[in-house]
Amino acid sequence: MSPMMRRMRRGPSLIGVAATTAVVAGTAGAVSGHQQQKAAQKQAAAQQQADQQQQMADLQAQQDALAQQQAMLAQQPAAPPAPAPSAGSDMMAQLQQLGQMHDAGILTDEEFAAGKQKLLAG
Repeated sequence: MSPMMRRMRRGPSLIGVAATTAVVAGTAGAVSGHQQQKAAQKQAAAQQQADQQQQMADLQAQQDALAQQQAMLAQQPAAPPAPAPSAGSDMMAQLQQLGQMHDAGILTDEEFAAGKQKLLAG
């Protein structure tokens, strides 16, 4: 056999095997990276959906609590209005206040008399 024939029978050369291995490894790496990226996107989408569902559940709970509070308020009777102070007791309080201010020296005799006259006339 000639040396040329021996070479052909041996199979691919070392460089050919290395090139084939590199192509296979590169393809496998690209496929693996794509699969990892796709899995990460699915996980992120699932997490986002879970977050949205939790927010909706929280909002529903808030709405339920508000509706319950409104129902309770609707069942309670309205508070009676506070009684209006009588004009006489209010005038007495103002006169006492004027007297205290006069005694403390805040009002002069003239100012006290004018304020008293105004209250009694009004």
